[in-house]
Amino acid sequence: MSDILERLADTIEKRKGGDANAPSYVARLLAHGEDAILKKIGEEATETVMAAKDGDKRRIVGETADLWFHCLVMLAHYGLRPTDVLFELRRREGISGIDEKAGRAAGSRVEAERK
Repeated sequence: MSDILERLADTIEKRKGGDANAPSYVARLLAHGEDAILKKIGEEATETVMAAKDGDKRRIVGETADLWFHCLVMLAHYGLRPTDVLFELRRREGISGIDEKAGRAAGSRVEAERK
């Protein structure tokens, strides 16, 4: 199923740098830049949470799809692909969430001490 993410990412890449006035939502969003993309992700995340709070499974799926799509746009903006996220998820597989978070915190402390 991850092939759908790659196909969507390919489509988003093709729209990158496109005419902001073209009938492409992705081209317009990317043309508006980082703040517009991140604002849209925030909106979609909120809508996803609201759908979940309502317990409406159909809306949960639809809003999650919107959120994931906009995350793909964000990844493209930063020159990343869905596989980057999938590889990170694979790296974390089998690691307790508590241990993984502690590892990130330790890494950030080490990085701060180097500066």
